[in-house]
Amino acid sequence: MKNSIKFSLVFLMAVTLLSCNDRNEENLIQSVDRVKIDSVKVAQDSMDVFTTQTIKTFSNYNSKCEGFYGYDYVYSDELTRTVSSFKFKTAVACGAEVTHASQINFRPQQTGNYTFKFWNGTNSAGENIWIEKIIVVE
Repeated sequence: MKNSIKFSLVFLMAVTLLSCNDRNEENLIQSVDRVKIDSVKVAQDSMDVFTTQTIKTFSNYNSKCEGFYGYDYVYSDELTRTVSSFKFKTAVACGAEVTHASQINFRPQQTGNYTFKFWNGTNSAGENIWIEKIIVVE
């Protein structure tokens, strides 16, 4: 008896979920691509250990069809971070290009001179170009 009740509930939930597919397929993410970070704003170039600072990055997106997806934040070594930004793209018709700000919250766990390298595209030889910022943590 208990098994038949459980089966019935699972069956009803499955039917309900399958019948609720009313999403607009155009709004689904079609691709995720690396996007150039055009500029970076660091509020303070020095800070105390165990405090938090917001670092803002600025990138260009086509309005309506693209937006910020996330960061690839890599610890290259104890004091070096490389940061790449990614955008999503949908099938919706694009609008004008706009600049969008995103942010990283940096909370260092040790003192030192931290070097941040933000991906700014590639040159004609295919080499990565980086915007570098140094934050001194005391």
